[in-house]
Amino acid sequence: MHDEQLRILDHPLADDALRLMRDETTGPAAFRGALERMTTLLCVAALEDAPRQAMLVRTPLEETAAATLGGRVLIAPVLRAGLGMVDPMLRLVPDAVVGCLGFYRNEQSLQPVAYYEKLPEAGEDYTTLVVDPMLATGGTSVAALDLLKERGFPSPKLLCVIAAPEGVMAVRSVHPDVAIVAGALDRELNERGYILPGLGDAGDRQLGTL
Repeated sequence: MHDEQLRILDHPLADDALRLMRDETTGPAAFRGALERMTTLLCVAALEDAPRQAMLVRTPLEETAAATLGGRVLIAPVLRAGLGMVDPMLRLVPDAVVGCLGFYRNEQSLQPVAYYEKLPEAGEDYTTLVVDPMLATGGTSVAALDLLKERGFPSPKLLCVIAAPEGVMAVRSVHPDVAIVAGALDRELNERGYILPGLGDAGDRQLGTL
């Protein structure tokens, strides 16, 4: 599918992490490690166009021009699966703020149900990154993006390990401005709303609650 706001990682390290996450024999510890590596690559890609702040530093020999990340970064994990993506992002952006969003999916209607929200005071200088390993039907992602925009966080980005075309289209129909960065674009959803070929339930596989 053609979508200028959709970026799929093209990197052998992303391929290897995804291989481990897809493999049904991968245990929770190895799954978490692969998720961390994938998240690092997703975060780097998502922040490529982030604002920069010019500054001067002094090397042991002389003063020179330098730059740092401008503005603030908000990492907004969708509970619970998104929590596994927070630590690798904080290693890259130690001063980032973490705001949690809690939704669960009604298995009958496939619609998100909100149960938790904890965000900082809004500001237009935030680069906002919503993180959730899987973009399936798109319902939860749309709800999270709705909430963030309502709270004053403009143009958030969505980071996910795998995305289904149906989920991408659902997000795009409501939030055409939102950039999506994914490790892979999978084939489709099945009749239960699960991604195919997918990787199973990312939350359960991280935490061993299968």
